[in-house]
Amino acid sequence: MDDRLRYDRATAELDPPFAILDLAAMRANAADLARRAGGKPIRVASKSVRSRPVLERVLAMDGFRGVMAFTLPEALWLVSTGLTDVLVAYPTADRRALAELAGDPAAAREITLTVDGAEHLDLIEAAVAGVRPRAEIRLCMDVDAGYVAFGGRFRAGALRSPVREPEQAAALAAAIAARPGFRLAGLMAYEAQIAGVGDDPPGNALLARAVRLMQARSARDLVVRRGRIVRAVREVCDLEFVNGGGTGSIERTVREKAVTEVAAGSGFFHPRLFDFYRRFTGRPAALFALPVVRRPGPGTVTALGGGYPASGPAGSTRLPQPYLPAGLRYAPDEGAGEVQTPLLGPAAHDLRVGDRVWFRHAKAGELCERFDALHLVDGDTLVETVPTYRGEGKTFL
Repeated sequence: MDDRLRYDRATAELDPPFAILDLAAMRANAADLARRAGGKPIRVASKSVRSRPVLERVLAMDGFRGVMAFTLPEALWLVSTGLTDVLVAYPTADRRALAELAGDPAAAREITLTVDGAEHLDLIEAAVAGVRPRAEIRLCMDVDAGYVAFGGRFRAGALRSPVREPEQAAALAAAIAARPGFRLAGLMAYEAQIAGVGDDPPGNALLARAVRLMQARSARDLVVRRGRIVRAVREVCDLEFVNGGGTGSIERTVREKAVTEVAAGSGFFHPRLFDFYRRFTGRPAALFALPVVRRPGPGTVTALGGGYPASGPAGSTRLPQPYLPAGLRYAPDEGAGEVQTPLLGPAAHDLRVGDRVWFRHAKAGELCERFDALHLVDGDTLVETVPTYRGEGKTFL
């Protein structure tokens, strides 16, 4: 049975718009992530999932341990529901949440905050100054894993931490050690230019070669630099974990002795932007359905809603992909619309008012900001409906 027929049959009693998660596809993706990690644990990036019940399902599988959260309020909530070992992977300036963390010893044992400079320490100290007694706050140092070449004239990678060299990392580790109430528990260095950039972009062989060359050189630079940074920091204090990588770089990152765990999130849902990698092939697992509500003319249908662009640099790659039935495309002067989306192509001839069109989001967890539930499909059966963060009344960003 083809996927469109399975999804239509499983959700026949639902009225779109709605979102689904294909459990068989997600399980296969998770198993492949664990295989690629070669025995090193994978920390699950919550921003790419954004459904607490789905996070719990993933963490129950072999090979996965701990959560990589994106805000401190999210981490506090996850821990309050029973999840453990939560790394907030981005610095926080939420004073209320910091005071709550410092006043809750149980949460403070499970949550690790990310910092990359003394100003973060100053902000945290000011936010928790009135908390008595104050729990020890666990910290993770974020290190710049970007690739820099040609004397700084070329850079690839996310603009994150100002800490780049071993001596900078050691100095920050010493500054943390000198302040009571803090403990440096971990270090992270996310190579976005490898993990988050596909090395097989469609229709552009020259760009593909350039990306592969950049990634190969970046990986060689990082294995040396990250190793030196970790050694420098370990001379100052013990580290419980060193986190690196992402869905697109797992098999490369786990080869580094300095790295004790990797992160992954997008690989569970396998959104459109992750189609363009040579090292792995995932199965689309998260989709959303829109109803056909008009037939403006031959070879054209109009779906209700659909304007769900992904974050990142604006462009067509950030739009959802009309996926099933195959052979649909956007009208060039309208694209994905706020309340209606015209679709063109041969497949439109056979669609009628009330039929579904299935889409894939360009990114993973952002889909869950549009829907309050994920309908879990196994085979051609709807087995469960679970809330997203939005469905539980949580909108952290």
